[in-house]
Amino acid sequence: MKIGSRATSAMVAFLVLVPSAGVWAQTQSQAQPQSQAQNQTQQAPAQKTVEESYLQSSLETMVIKEQSQSDSRDMKMLALQYAKEAIDGGRGNDDIRNSLEYLALETSNLVIRSGGTGRVLNDYPDIRATACDYLAAFPSQSTKDALVRVVLSDEEPMVISAAVRSLGKIGINDNDEVTQDIAFIVNRYDILQPDNSLAFESLLAFERINAKDGGLKDPAAISAIMRIATGNYIGPVKQKASQLLDLIRKTVASSSTSGS
Repeated sequence: MKIGSRATSAMVAFLVLVPSAGVWAQTQSQAQPQSQAQNQTQQAPAQKTVEESYLQSSLETMVIKEQSQSDSRDMKMLALQYAKEAIDGGRGNDDIRNSLEYLALETSNLVIRSGGTGRVLNDYPDIRATACDYLAAFPSQSTKDALVRVVLSDEEPMVISAAVRSLGKIGINDNDEVTQDIAFIVNRYDILQPDNSLAFESLLAFERINAKDGGLKDPAAISAIMRIATGNYIGPVKQKASQLLDLIRKTVASSSTSGS
């Protein structure tokens, strides 16, 4: 009887332990995926709130503004770099546009001289030209007006060329204001010292504007193009001018035919 009782007790203990072990294994297998999910959740980067994104954008534009108005050339270069990154990232705004306008017009608005009468300390044509190029990403009346001021006031052909290039890309030409100003600067340099790069960029701007509003009809622009075609310029520039005259003729003729 004692032997049988011990065997029965052992069997009962075994039956109790086996289900318990199964339950423990099942519990562990369920807990493991949950633990992994928690780890993945902790490792996943948190999305920025609207407030955080706004704060980052405000900080970025503030840094660009301060750098653009710094006396340091290196700081101005950084302002251009950060402005380009913001534009490429879809974060361009009026504050960044204002900073670029400041850089593009710096010597037109403010000239800083050594000792008050010496050499100009803030004359950085490459920075002004790059700022003009970046302003093409902000097509508006304000941008157009700023670029026109560059064309009429700056003394560096490379800067004027960049401003003309962006004016062509923006394409705003109400009452032929832009084409007349470009024609004026082409004629001025043609008399003083013909510049092939400026002439070529002017032709490209005329070409882009010609593609809008039924063709280029500004007599001043046509005269400037003819001056380039027959002037003291390298062959490719003169050839471009001749091709543009033919293109304008065809565009205007096509527009007149479709409108009748």
